Amino acid sequence: MKESTIMKIHYGTALAAVALVAVHVLMRLTMGFAESLEYESVLANYKFIPYAAMLELILILLSIHGFNGLRVILLELKQGRVYEKAVSYGCLAAMFGLIAYGSRTIIMTNMGMV
Repeated sequence: MKESTIMKIHYGTALAAVALVAVHVLMRLTMGFAESLEYESVLANYKFIPYAAMLELILILLSIHGFNGLRVILLELKQGRVYEKAVSYGCLAAMFGLIAYGSRTIIMTNMGMV
């Protein structure tokens, strides 16, 4: 994939993440801070499908944006064909791992397995 396309994805994920995180913060402000961190409150958030879907989308957007940013930083530190491939594939693997683990948590909680 061309680097310019990757950077467009990077900027798009940043804008979308800012909008969704703003919605998330606004929803958290509807209740007290301590109350929003209680175990039952967090479980209720995961069991509410539209909110859980939004959390999943935030997870995906921030993972893509964050790991691409890390990839860009690491590529600026050192160049080389093998190094660039290792960094790119390593960041992709870490991104998929993080998304899989976060999705697993949301799905297990939503299905009542927690």
